[in-house]
Amino acid sequence: MLSFSASSQSTIDEDEETIQNTINFRIDQAQQDIDKNAYYEAREKYNEALQLAIKIDNKKSIGIIYSKIGKLQYIIEEPDEAIKSLIKANEVQRFAKDDINLAETYKTLGNVYTSKKQYQQALDYYKSSKTLFEQEDLNNFVAEVLLNEGITYIHLKDYENAKQHLLKSITVARRYDLDKILSSAKINLGTSLFYLNDATGAINQANEGLALAKKNKFNNVINNGYLVLSNLNQETGNYKLANEYLKKHIALSDSLIEVKRSNMSQEKRMQLLIENQTEYQKEQLANLEEQKAANNLNKLTTILSIALITILSLLTLSLYKNNNIRLKTNNMLHKKNAELIVSKEKAELASKTKANFLSTVTHELRTPLYAVTGLTNMLLEENPKPNQIQHLKSLKFSGDYLLTFINDILQINKIEANKVEIEPEAFSLKKKITNIIAALNNSATDNNINIHLEYDTNLPENFFADQIKISQILINLIGNAIKFTKDGDIWVRAYQIAKNNDQFTVRFEIEDNGIGISQEKQNQLFESFSQGSIQINRKYGGTGLGLSIVKGLIQILKGTISLESELGKGSKFIFELPLKYAEKVAKVKQVNYFKDINEIDLKDINILVVEDNKINQMITKKILNKMKLNCDVIDNGEDAVEMVKNKKYHVVLMDIHMPGISGLEATRIIRTFNKEITIFALTAVTLEDKMHEFDEAGFDDIISKPFKQEDFEKKLFEALIKQDSETV
Repeated sequence: MLSFSASSQSTIDEDEETIQNTINFRIDQAQQDIDKNAYYEAREKYNEALQLAIKIDNKKSIGIIYSKIGKLQYIIEEPDEAIKSLIKANEVQRFAKDDINLAETYKTLGNVYTSKKQYQQALDYYKSSKTLFEQEDLNNFVAEVLLNEGITYIHLKDYENAKQHLLKSITVARRYDLDKILSSAKINLGTSLFYLNDATGAINQANEGLALAKKNKFNNVINNGYLVLSNLNQETGNYKLANEYLKKHIALSDSLIEVKRSNMSQEKRMQLLIENQTEYQKEQLANLEEQKAANNLNKLTTILSIALITILSLLTLSLYKNNNIRLKTNNMLHKKNAELIVSKEKAELASKTKANFLSTVTHELRTPLYAVTGLTNMLLEENPKPNQIQHLKSLKFSGDYLLTFINDILQINKIEANKVEIEPEAFSLKKKITNIIAALNNSATDNNINIHLEYDTNLPENFFADQIKISQILINLIGNAIKFTKDGDIWVRAYQIAKNNDQFTVRFEIEDNGIGISQEKQNQLFESFSQGSIQINRKYGGTGLGLSIVKGLIQILKGTISLESELGKGSKFIFELPLKYAEKVAKVKQVNYFKDINEIDLKDINILVVEDNKINQMITKKILNKMKLNCDVIDNGEDAVEMVKNKKYHVVLMDIHMPGISGLEATRIIRTFNKEITIFALTAVTLEDKMHEFDEAGFDDIISKPFKQEDFEKKLFEALIKQDSETV
């Protein structure tokens, strides 16, 4: 039965792969048809590809095809249909997080709205497209977006902005040898320069662009170049040259329109005939010659009159219908635009509400947690009774677990808000992995697990990267392997897979022979709050955030992660990171904080603790007293200001949320008369978007509650050492 199931799955996978290959082939064929101006053949192939993509539910392919259909509809001058297709593409690509193709969709939407003369809406889409291309490091695609923005600003008669965007487009186009974009940007730059009172520069730029377009046979760019140069020469009084360029423009326009018209439906041909006066006149002249050869002048006059009346009637009817359709479409677009604005405002409000909620909840949780962890540590250090030790350790474990859970939620929030910054430094990768394994070895021993390290002999030991984030990734993955393995082995591997000068691509593997992960659960394993099953959650514990954090950190470090696992046989997590070789690693000086009391005369040190919570006052005071430091305690901001005025303090530990004035306001007041004193925010508020408030108020640093003892000691020690050295 298992063999049959595996065979069936393999057949399904092969069928999907075959269908996907067919989809890609149809898309390529359609592009070839577009290159040959065979637009309706291209549309049929896109429709075939779309049906196949829907059949296998490939969201990425569906989004790409809708985007390409929209672009084709834009080419054959069906802007309203194009918008519908592109909006569908937008929805699918946002859901699939296909940012690269979404950027292309936004660019095409900008082109469509430009053709509809809705220039502000076009600029919004171009801006979104440019942001996504830059985010994906696809700067070569930015050149075309900049060109389109420049052209749109010309339509808006904002020639300075047009000039700036076109100059940027020229710079990027040159860098990537994009001759078509370069030639078009130069021609349009000519228009901008002329209206900025640089007629000579305008004509020179337009001529350079036209020459480049002719060299590469870019017919549409050449056609626009003729028209721009005709207008520029006419404005500068060179009417003869202006007339020559205009004739060339009309001749090339006729040729291009004929090619396009030959591939359009009968309705589009008639529309194009009516809209293009030159074509209309040619058709009428041809009909006139035929009628002259077949009929006498009176009969010809009658027929032409009837034909003219008929055409005018049809034109009037067509204009009337088109006007009604346009009005309905505009009303619908205004309505949709209003709905989108409302949705955007709701999303922004939801985001702010989420941030405020996290800020409030984490503060309310961390404040009592400070008391739990602080009191537990004190009780463990004060020689408790033997029968109480296990209870206190259990209480400490629960407090640490809750703190880890809160920190994980905050880190997920920072990753999703793109607020995580990379902090590279030189470090020993081999030593880092060895230390992590040593730190986790006790947990592994409890589960009767042997951890094996395999470090590639060809791989250097020292690199320049963000070692803290790499540590977080390894600790999460190795910790996960320990959690889900019993009486087994774990292999930690690091080896080189690519090298370019001092840039290495390093592959890390964390493999275990534990319980493994089912195929259906693997696809959602990296999502937040996701675990293998409810039973696994109950049996092994955990928040389900670790792998989501791992994936987010790896993406921030420009790496990739994958998983190989089989239920009952174990799992292998594989991630690759780009790392830069470092020759030397700076040695970190080990400081024994506050244990060498000769280094600072501690009895003369005064610290002010500003805290309204009685339990937290007691805990902080006990911690400071154990460090042989004197402190005064006050419970509000007003009294804190007066205490600092009347007594010399070396450090102020300031809580933020207090009755009366807040810690922020109290610090601002203190800074008006004392800029030297060190003020730490001793607070449970940790969201990054609050950091600027602390900086503006005048805090030197933040100590987040509940804090690690060594971190607290380090910050106090460094502040006091700094003050001591400044007074010498």
